Amino acid sequence: MAIRDILHYPDPRLRNRAEPVAHVDDEIRQLLDDMLETMYAAPGIGLAAIQISVPRRAVTIDISDRGDQPLCLVNPEILELTGSIETEEGCLSVPGIYESVERADRIRARALDRDGQTFEFEAEGMLAVCVQHEIDHLDGKLFVDHLSQLKRQRIRKKAHKQQRQAM
Repeated sequence: MAIRDILHYPDPRLRNRAEPVAHVDDEIRQLLDDMLETMYAAPGIGLAAIQISVPRRAVTIDISDRGDQPLCLVNPEILELTGSIETEEGCLSVPGIYESVERADRIRARALDRDGQTFEFEAEGMLAVCVQHEIDHLDGKLFVDHLSQLKRQRIRKKAHKQQRQAM
């Protein structure tokens, strides 16, 4: 396993749409392992492959308190959205920024697991929000896109400032 570099907003690669995974093989399982290690080290609760500059439809999530319940989703798709919840979201690609975002409170989704087996699941609350957030990444969308234009401009300026200070 390896810790990969996480792209930071406003890197244009974060706007790329991830390509479907044709079949789950050892290369994809290694990617998922690297993503988990990267996510835990960051630390975070979710990571999409596009965030580490791999344009494949793969996501890792672990919302457990101890970080011991990893969920790997390959080619995830949301089948149903219900309810509404507003929560404060952050993102490993937009470090230090947290804003309130409205999303569906409950979802039904389908994905492939680490072995390439299709499964469906239902999620609510934090897990539902996290799945929606990560699938947005696969489609080239960031949580800041759910905010007003004024907030997006403020966040973009702050991100540019952080990049300049890091150099």
